Amino acid sequence: MTVSQCTADFFVSHKDLYQFFLSIKQNCQKNNSTKIASISLEIDLVDPLVVFSKMSKANQLNFYWENKANQEAIIAIDDVIQKGLSGKERFIDTEKFIKDCIQNIYRFSLDKLSHIHPYFFCAFSFFSEDLQQTYPFCPANAFLPKWQINVSKKKCILIANLIVTSRIEINDLLQQLWEKIRLINSLKGNYTNYKMQLNKLNQTYVVDSEHFKSSVSSALNKIKANKIRKIVLANALDVISNKSFDLIKSLDKLRKIHPNCYIFSIGNGKGQNFIGASPERLLCISKNQLITDALAGSAPRGKTPIEDAAYADSLLNTDKERHEHNLVIDFISQSLSQLGLLPQILSPRLRQLSNIQHLWTPISAIVPPNIHPLKIVAQLHPTPAVAGTLPDIACNEIRRYESFERGLYAAPLGWLDGEGNCEFIVGIRSALIDGDRARLYAGAGIVAGSEPNKELAEIQLKLQALLKALI
Repeated sequence: MTVSQCTADFFVSHKDLYQFFLSIKQNCQKNNSTKIASISLEIDLVDPLVVFSKMSKANQLNFYWENKANQEAIIAIDDVIQKGLSGKERFIDTEKFIKDCIQNIYRFSLDKLSHIHPYFFCAFSFFSEDLQQTYPFCPANAFLPKWQINVSKKKCILIANLIVTSRIEINDLLQQLWEKIRLINSLKGNYTNYKMQLNKLNQTYVVDSEHFKSSVSSALNKIKANKIRKIVLANALDVISNKSFDLIKSLDKLRKIHPNCYIFSIGNGKGQNFIGASPERLLCISKNQLITDALAGSAPRGKTPIEDAAYADSLLNTDKERHEHNLVIDFISQSLSQLGLLPQILSPRLRQLSNIQHLWTPISAIVPPNIHPLKIVAQLHPTPAVAGTLPDIACNEIRRYESFERGLYAAPLGWLDGEGNCEFIVGIRSALIDGDRARLYAGAGIVAGSEPNKELAEIQLKLQALLKALI
């Protein structure tokens, strides 16, 4: 049964929901505490981006996530509780924060949705500390949203997380919930049809071409001297527009251009959003089944089928690309093994996107209930695909070479619930949007055999493709 506008007496006929709130309120009165009521119910199917555009506000935390090919989307609006953390223990501290929060959540579900749990949304920076104090996100961000909508296989679930205190008026809670349902249902049948307007742009690479090529040459010398085996060097493109960037239009264009990628946006509640179209899944756990992606080694898409096939064949058979890819496979396998997991490596294949193609090897494992998802995220981040080999040494070199703060670029972004299910991606092909200003990020893996001019061209290809989606 879905909740629709015509059932205005919905909550009158569901006295059990009133009783649910009442029992929590009585608990709060008895223990002088504050609890969270989490209500899950099925609603009419809506376009998640339309709902996001109507419900999200610049002064509230928000999270948008869509994978069009999988027919999945999640939006999270406003926070019931949130935490910003930093330091080397940020993954452990975030795990503790989430576990503590879960103790205070009481769940109520309609329409046989007892398996639906509220999600905690997390965004971690690449490094455990930000060197630049002005960077607009903490090294670890986690929040439980007030309003969450999950769309999966043409089913739409609303999860409302509401604060309950000893003095709360239950009718006020019911009214809040009903008004939100009415708003969402009013958007049924609305779809995005945005026309992008060309902005006048001023573009500046943070690291100029010659300096970047010099960094690549220096890194190659260290690889030759066996100090490192691989390092991922990034560059950023600063863009100033004659008018503010339109977040919703950019996300709509990203999901149309990149239907096989994860389209995401994370808002910090201060007007800045980190957005992108990532092809790389760091970790997915569903019912204790883990899958992660080894994604490294890349080539352009061809302008003709013959040229495209030639690029693909070169990617599959070039020693340099296979070497770079195998470094990632080995790292992920060893990282999972160190946690006591038994990784199963599937056969390598191509991940072909609109403007680029990658070598891709899925890796699976069974996760026992005693291993929290964030322990695995902490173990996997950063992979050689975004840092290098060995990651600790590569990260020290990255700090030396790069003059800008990576922040959320190439870092874990995603969600998890209280049952051990989660999905995290790597925040690549991404941009930080702030009014009429944007900083775009892209990187290239440097290994033996890399050529400075080609690595520069690869990064510029990625940055310009991302820029097209923003204007």
